[in-house]
Amino acid sequence: MIASKDEAVRLLKEKIASALRGFADKGITVVEKNGRIYVSMEAQLLFASGKTDVSKEGQVALVDLAKVLETQKDIDILVEGHTDVDPMNSSTSPKDNWELSVLRATSVVKIMLSNSNMDPTSITAGGRSEYIPLDPNDKAKNRRIEIIITPDLTKLFELISSEE
Repeated sequence: MIASKDEAVRLLKEKIASALRGFADKGITVVEKNGRIYVSMEAQLLFASGKTDVSKEGQVALVDLAKVLETQKDIDILVEGHTDVDPMNSSTSPKDNWELSVLRATSVVKIMLSNSNMDPTSITAGGRSEYIPLDPNDKAKNRRIEIIITPDLTKLFELISSEE
């Protein structure tokens, strides 16, 4: 069962990487680690500085990704917004990096859901603000959306529990 799950994750990573191949030079990476798939999208592809509206090109990438994910069952998807350490200077929304990171993640989720048949119960939007930087010396790398795809391990846990 574990080998089957690992193979399914590997195949899904290949499908995602293939769907996003046209954006490889635009700041999108797809990696598999710890049994999860991480799709990292640099903010420059998706958002203007300090904004939460997704660019046209970013929307195309998100729809391509959503079309792959809509066919997958038994996965959980976490969309995380990340910012740099520069403080926001706005009296309107978003007022700070926490709010910016959450609103950006929510914008991504809404685009994915409205352009696919993804199960809304399988996706979560969250913000990390500036607190999980990829590179403390490169602000641009830290401004990103991370889409973390995790296989549902309920069946595996049920099997383990039944054998105890």
